[in-house]
Amino acid sequence: MKRTINTALLYRRIFLVIYDIIAVVAAAVIALVIRYEFVYRNIEKIFLDSVYSFLPVTVLIALAVFALFRLYNSLWAFAGVNEMQNIVVACGITVVLNSIGMMVFHKSVPRSYPFMFVCLLIAFTFASRFSYRFFRGLKRKSLKQKAGTNVMIIGAGEAANLIIRDIVGSRYTHMQIKCIIDDDPNKQGRYIQGIKVVGGREKIKQSVDAFSIDEIFIAMPSVSKSVISGIIEICKDTTCKLRTLPGMYQLVNGEVNVSQLKDVDVEDLLGRDPITVDLDSILGYVQNRCVLVTGGGGSIGSELCRQIAAHKPSRLIIVDIYENNAYDIQQELKYKFPELDMVVLIASVRNTNRMNAIFEEYRPDIVYHAAAHKHVPLMEDSPNEAIKNNVMGTWKTAQAAADYGAKKFVLISTDKAVNPTNIMGASKRICEMIIQVFNKHYSTEFVAVRFGNVLGSNGSVIPLFKRQIEMGGPVTVTHPDIIRYFMTIPEAVSLVLQAGAYAKGGEIFVLDMGAPVRILDLAKNLIRLSGYKVDEDIKIAFTGLRPGEKLYEELLMDEEGLQETENNLIHIGRPIEFDEELFFERLEDLDRATKSECADIKNMIKEIVPTYIPRED
Repeated sequence: MKRTINTALLYRRIFLVIYDIIAVVAAAVIALVIRYEFVYRNIEKIFLDSVYSFLPVTVLIALAVFALFRLYNSLWAFAGVNEMQNIVVACGITVVLNSIGMMVFHKSVPRSYPFMFVCLLIAFTFASRFSYRFFRGLKRKSLKQKAGTNVMIIGAGEAANLIIRDIVGSRYTHMQIKCIIDDDPNKQGRYIQGIKVVGGREKIKQSVDAFSIDEIFIAMPSVSKSVISGIIEICKDTTCKLRTLPGMYQLVNGEVNVSQLKDVDVEDLLGRDPITVDLDSILGYVQNRCVLVTGGGGSIGSELCRQIAAHKPSRLIIVDIYENNAYDIQQELKYKFPELDMVVLIASVRNTNRMNAIFEEYRPDIVYHAAAHKHVPLMEDSPNEAIKNNVMGTWKTAQAAADYGAKKFVLISTDKAVNPTNIMGASKRICEMIIQVFNKHYSTEFVAVRFGNVLGSNGSVIPLFKRQIEMGGPVTVTHPDIIRYFMTIPEAVSLVLQAGAYAKGGEIFVLDMGAPVRILDLAKNLIRLSGYKVDEDIKIAFTGLRPGEKLYEELLMDEEGLQETENNLIHIGRPIEFDEELFFERLEDLDRATKSECADIKNMIKEIVPTYIPRED
């Protein structure tokens, strides 16, 4: 293939060669001039003759050495330490070879001549290679000052250093780092790449005004969530957009740059460190066991599969009715765990024959039942589907687990099962009752795990708020006083796995979700941290409680009591006694009613779940 010659690059190299010829001549002559105190006529003729007569050889040596050290091939717009080293070494070798040549040909020069020659040659070569970068930097800085984004960095560590370098050296960003904040008194008043550490967190608001800051970067990947939360509390009172560096691993991998910065997530505002569980010591009961996860492609189900896959089950069976979700988690686990024996099946938990066939063929030891319809307003509009999928699906899956010898069955439940006001919550309460009855009559250990809202799950309010902010608002909140418990998906799943390890059978495990959070506060904070003013740039609209929605969720019914476990974040509710025979009679009636698409099944549900009180709209 014919090679295309970049004429601009060719002209640039020709210019450098001509410049270097002039630079070598100038450095050689000026070195003598300096030696004789800047008076050219005082230079001894023998020295002048020696230098001038040997200049052609000196020039050739210089051009050859410079070419050897790639001084005509480097991209000087991005020159760094390596290029600087190449210049110094190339100039040094040039002068050494020049001195040897002059000695061989008996050319006399002053003893100080080589030293002054090499210093001048390095200076002239530096000037040609780095002047373009210098002037380009001045031009970019001028443009950024005129139309750029003023940035404050919080954290004066290695992450900040790498981010500053990335921003300053980039031609594609129009950001200007104005100041750095750090609580360490030893760093305050010092500079990182010319940017001053102006003070601790008490200086944030003052510096935002003083430097007209538009965005704040939190570059502290190794500090705790509680520290980050405290800084965010200060920053949210400004009008700046806030971004954070996700974690310490970017530093280890050398990946720290502007692209690693992310918008602040609401989980950063929860004001607590992530819940950590020693899964290695807990998941011994998963290792070398066949584990089945229903709803394995969903938010909770897929995270269950990830954490289980990491602990070497003999086989992982993923069951889901939605093929796209199942495919996604299948491909992810294939890549992360190539040795994993994984079976992915498309199936509905409502199909008795299909579930029996799966359990008969694979005989799972442990079952995590995460398959369910969970969206409250949608289930209010389609109550029969909620009962068919959640209640009857749980019944059929639990029956298959019992009939085919599963050792443990863990139901994923919800805080909405406590004193439910909606069909979804009531259906989950019935599921809890089913597994409590099954636990009494089968050798399988049946348990339920109950928790609140998970950040980032399908249907979570947070992605909705972010989309609404991106579209310019309004952000919709159902009620100014509505509160919810929040936990991240990995936190919830790790506690589910730990609860499964504690299970003896019949328990309803209740996860400690921390303090409840006002949804209105989440909306306001998310607006502020996106760089907007609440009710000025982005408005908040109250839409009223949706069908079946409560102002607050409870995690435990009063009569259930509370029992501690080894983990203070996991509690056990005492089972409520009820008439089992009457329960299953009504359950069968409910099954027939939903199959016939009964127009109103709420009264039948209330007979089964006395604490169910439908909210009147």
